[in-house]
Amino acid sequence: MARSAERRDHLRGATPESSCAMKQHRTFLPLLLAVAGCVAGCRPSKPGPDPNDVFRVAPTHPVAELLPVALKSTPPAESGDFRPADLVELTVLDSTIELDIRYATSRNLLGTPLYSQSRAFMQRPAAEALVRVQRSLQADGYGLLVYDAYRPWYVTKVFWDAVPPSLHRFVADPATGSRHNRGCAVDLTLYDLKTGRAASMPSLYDETTERAYPNYAGGTAEQRRLRDLLRRHMEAEGFAVYQFEWWHFDYHDWSAYAIQNARFEDL
Repeated sequence: MARSAERRDHLRGATPESSCAMKQHRTFLPLLLAVAGCVAGCRPSKPGPDPNDVFRVAPTHPVAELLPVALKSTPPAESGDFRPADLVELTVLDSTIELDIRYATSRNLLGTPLYSQSRAFMQRPAAEALVRVQRSLQADGYGLLVYDAYRPWYVTKVFWDAVPPSLHRFVADPATGSRHNRGCAVDLTLYDLKTGRAASMPSLYDETTERAYPNYAGGTAEQRRLRDLLRRHMEAEGFAVYQFEWWHFDYHDWSAYAIQNARFEDL
């Protein structure tokens, strides 16, 4: 029988040595496939956006050309019985509020500085409400990291003129002004009190995709939890989230204030 088996192997072009190698191959192949499957299946899921990254849009016109025009332009005339402006600096009210004023740097949507100073202001009632949010978040181990607050009207005009019309839902129309212009809107996220790091959210700041929507169902469970935690604390103090941006919150009394156009250095 052994000779018959050897004869069959010989006729098939196999030797006892090659037959043994084939048996070893058949033994190790399933193991190799299992290891390969584990390597592919055991990789950690792709992390969400790095909060330090920057989302950019190619301007339809050079910002260097738009800025001088915006500075010479006049905000829309308004009628109404508005409260006197009382813009206060957030970090003066509470020094634990952190700032990352992107529009004072090139790390922003348009890739060029629009503010001359890295500061954040809001109308006093809105600012005091934000301080209460800051303090309430401490029990959860987080604080507020502000990207933008009061925004002079001329900057709103630059955004409108620089961003493609298809993305105008993400920027305010200068013909009516924005709630940022009134000192009652704030762009912000959370930071970890222990590490000082900005929280990872489902999208980047200023991202013009559906990932920025406050009800976006994608991202990780932890990103959505932190996004919703921020929203819950902000809503408890009279702020409402903007439907296209999880980071943008309007204070409920925003319509009581007129459009402002003062530059930071003049405040």
